Formats: sequence, structure tokens, C-alpha cells
Amino acid sequence: MSTQENVQIVKDAFAAIGRGDMQGLLALSAENIEWIIPGKWPLAGTHRGHAGLADLLRKASEMVETSISEPREFVAQGDRVLVVGFATGRVKATNRTFEDHFVFAITVRNGKVTNIREYIDTLALARASEMVAST
Repeated sequence: MSTQENVQIVKDAFAAIGRGDMQGLLALSAENIEWIIPGKWPLAGTHRGHAGLADLLRKASEMVETSISEPREFVAQGDRVLVVGFATGRVKATNRTFEDHFVFAITVRNGKVTNIREYIDTLALARASEMVAST
């Protein structure tokens, strides 16, 4: 697949997430997809396979409301696509808001998303979740 085709697959995956289209996202994802979220908060960890992906997005929708601002920047080389962007959101349990500058490092192979490494402002999310004592 070309670099531009990989970017389009990533754009389509983000659009599916934004629409809440789980079937559309699963169709773009490899059976053995791995989504890694660093940090110490409830969504952190390594989520594997279609079941892990579906579970992660279900938990995320229960916990947070997020709005990803346009435009996002897509930087691609070979099978890797970096998505650089900004999101705002609200943690439902606390009703506290957050701002998040993020980078997603996404691998696309054979037309499917195989790996996502999500680099987000975990401190902002932890504070909005009241997991970190404020000073």
C-alpha cells in the first residue's frame, strides 16, 4: 500500500471512531490489532484484538466525552502514520474538563490498522478524573 493509502485508512478509522461506527472501525483493523495507551488511568494498558478494541472504545464512551479539533496533521513514512492533534473533553464521573495535545503512532499493513500507540496528556486526564491531588 502506498503512504497516501495508509493515511486514508487512518483518516477513515478516525472518522469511524468519531461516528461511533464500531463495525466500520473493525473492518479497518487487523484481527490482531494492538492499541497501547501509556499511563496510570482506567483506559491505560495494552488492548488486543477486535474484542479488546471494542471493549476499550466502550469503556472510553462510558468515561469521557471527547471532541477532536480539526485539522489534524498526518505524517506518514512507509507503513507508519503519525496523527498530531488536539482534543477537548469531559470526564463524565467528575464533570471536569480537559485539554489534550496528542500523537497517535499508527501502523498500517496490508490495508489494515495493526498497531496504535497513543501518546496523550495523561496528567490532564488524571486531573480531570481526580486521580491526582491538586496543589
